[in-house]
Amino acid sequence: MKYLSLIILMFISYNISAQEIAVMKYKGGGDWYSNPTALPNLVRFCNAEINTAIAEKIPTVTPDSPELFNYPYVYLTGHGNVFFSENDVRNLRNYLLSGGFLHVDDNYGMEPYFRKAIKTVFPDKSLEEIPADHPIFSNAFSFPKGLPKIHVHDGKPPKLFGLSHEGRLILIFSYESDLGNGWEDPEVHNDPEEVRLKALKMGANIIKYVFSN
Repeated sequence: MKYLSLIILMFISYNISAQEIAVMKYKGGGDWYSNPTALPNLVRFCNAEINTAIAEKIPTVTPDSPELFNYPYVYLTGHGNVFFSENDVRNLRNYLLSGGFLHVDDNYGMEPYFRKAIKTVFPDKSLEEIPADHPIFSNAFSFPKGLPKIHVHDGKPPKLFGLSHEGRLILIFSYESDLGNGWEDPEVHNDPEEVRLKALKMGANIIKYVFSN
């Protein structure tokens, strides 16, 4: 009985201390499931390098689900169309305004669809570029020039856009960078280790910013 009680206490302690992040499954036909090894690798890096305690198993959540509110950081990626229903819009807006955070990572080709979709959630707000002196670029690892370039598609410069509410950053949109590709297992894209490390460090900065604000 004593040992059973100890096991139960350890289980409770783990669940209190462990945090979770999630990936968003959205409507519209876009490949929300892209980069399946990305978030687990980022979590392992963050737990090792910035002392987080994030669960490595990454749940999937939809924008209309009450479970959305369980996660301080939610990741949305893909190449194609993104669509939010009325229920999605209502729930996602409430989630973001009540303390949640959404990271939208364009895996190339998502930008026009996401810009249209996010306007249904926040018609009164516009994505604004986040300057290189923002704390998100320096709170754990230094990126004095801002968002790093991980994959080259059109040769455009990488940019990080954001939405804020009452002085708090509630959403970021990483564009022309492909952070998620850099987080994936090495053999997926055959990126040099220094490129993967840049992506993981920038991801750690984002996670640390979210968990600290």
